[in-house]
Amino acid sequence: MFIASQGGKAMRGTVYHYDQDQDFGYINGVDGTRYLFARKDLDRGVALVRGAVVEFQPDDGAAHDIVAVPSPSSGAGQPPRRGQPAEKRSAGSTGLWAYFGRTVSVNYFNFNGRAGRKEFWAFWLCFLLVQVALVGFGILVNLAVNGFGANAGRSSIGFLPAIIYTLAFGFSWIALVVRRLHDVGLSGWLVLVCFIPVIGEAALLVLGLMPSQGGKNPWGSVPAGVRV
Repeated sequence: MFIASQGGKAMRGTVYHYDQDQDFGYINGVDGTRYLFARKDLDRGVALVRGAVVEFQPDDGAAHDIVAVPSPSSGAGQPPRRGQPAEKRSAGSTGLWAYFGRTVSVNYFNFNGRAGRKEFWAFWLCFLLVQVALVGFGILVNLAVNGFGANAGRSSIGFLPAIIYTLAFGFSWIALVVRRLHDVGLSGWLVLVCFIPVIGEAALLVLGLMPSQGGKNPWGSVPAGVRV
């Protein structure tokens, strides 16, 4: 076995998940942080099975120069798990739209785990941008249908896509808020406060500004790359 990095101190951890189709996975470090990795960061001897013990060089939420560490709990023989929700973090998965895409797809009904502030705000920013675009499209459709004369404004059929879009992603934002509550150490049932007029909007703003709870809590480890 070689040292994981010549330029820094190596850290030990265990493989938590690897998605072969997307070529990303993450490792639970001994410091309680979850680190992202890709296949290019692996030594050939590393088994991509959950629980495999490895050493790696941590770098701002990512794991590089990963090597296997012989361990009886390495999980040999277990197949790699696929389709788990991605929290982060390959070079192409840290963007705002990537977070939004995961929230409305693999994490649509995911009420478990934790979500950091970046994931929270990325979803809302992208959600609102799409919604504004659809509303603008609806206005143009209504003008085309009704004209600019006395009949203008009678039909609202152009707003139908925006309404469908808002309803379709309802569960995804509820699940995201639950995971954000978990991340700050609160019960997910507090999501019900968000449905109270005025108070709910203020609660979402405060929740989005609160820092992640350090270390592990009942809902898991700190999301990968989060600094607390």
